[in-house]
Amino acid sequence: MNLDDVLYRYFGSRSLDEVGESARAAGVEKMLVDLGLSRDRGQRFALWSILYMFGEAPDLEVAFPDPADRDAARDFMDLMARADEAPGT
Repeated sequence: MNLDDVLYRYFGSRSLDEVGESARAAGVEKMLVDLGLSRDRGQRFALWSILYMFGEAPDLEVAFPDPADRDAARDFMDLMARADEAPGT
């Protein structure tokens, strides 16, 4: 998944700076629906990751039936936390 394409698909813009609050909420809702419907592990992880960055991701147990996918999501969460703690951020 290309991030620019994902942003355009769900928010109608490739720049989140151009997205209003109502469009953002609608895009997040569409992403949550697609996450629930998708059976492709890679797509589910990509959608969940973006939702996580928006603070809208569902619980790991809900999003990922496979324990390995939950572990990968926890690793992603740890990486994001470390990035927030990095000097200069």
